[in-house]
Amino acid sequence: MKIVVIGGTGLIGSQVVNLLQQTEHEIVAASPNNGVNTLTGEGLSEVLQGAHVVVDVSNSPSFEDTAVMNFFKTSNENLLTAEKAAGVQHHIALSVVGTQKLQASGYFRAKQVQEDMIKASGIPYTIVHATQFFEFAGSILQMSIVDGKVRLPDANIQPIASKDVAAFVAQTAVAQPANTILEIGGPEKFNITAWVKEYAQATSKNYEIGPDANALYSGAPLDADTLAPERAVYLGPTNYAEWIAIPQNQR
Repeated sequence: MKIVVIGGTGLIGSQVVNLLQQTEHEIVAASPNNGVNTLTGEGLSEVLQGAHVVVDVSNSPSFEDTAVMNFFKTSNENLLTAEKAAGVQHHIALSVVGTQKLQASGYFRAKQVQEDMIKASGIPYTIVHATQFFEFAGSILQMSIVDGKVRLPDANIQPIASKDVAAFVAQTAVAQPANTILEIGGPEKFNITAWVKEYAQATSKNYEIGPDANALYSGAPLDADTLAPERAVYLGPTNYAEWIAIPQNQR
């Protein structure tokens, strides 16, 4: 069968494509880099011709509230309409654990709109809720700097290696639609401060890092386990301490 990966040249998409290319299926990586743009609709009808499955792992280039809402709303309107016309039988989307609890954030409001559109589309679907990727520790550190110090929410996180996310998404692409949300995460739960400190130590980042009861995550407050899966169907096998010790170009 033909599987189209939207965002197929990004961090997750490229790994999903590589894994699926080892199967007997026809795999197409679709992104603006090769003439497929969900925001404008360019190339969608052509790339989806004969497609059985669509995997959407695309993301907004801007996280500003208005821009990110426009991206997910417009892109999904274009993509889901084109999928219905092409007779796609399974739509898979990658989203985030805790999305429904993070609606104070413009980014997560937009992700919720995306999920609601998928559920209402009539196309059989699977939505994968993943926890934060190991690769995001540096970004979380940078967005949490206040007056030269890193201030993080006093909450937990259960991060997962991107390669493990890709493995689960690839497996989902050749399975039957679940027509629900599937949660996945990493093998270990950390306090966010402890996790970011481990990253900083391993990468020689010299910051004062500590918890702050008033700190927000992407503009939203966190409860203790907002970012941890409640009912994980898969826990990635990759251990963070072992992963961070591997040279970046070998991960």
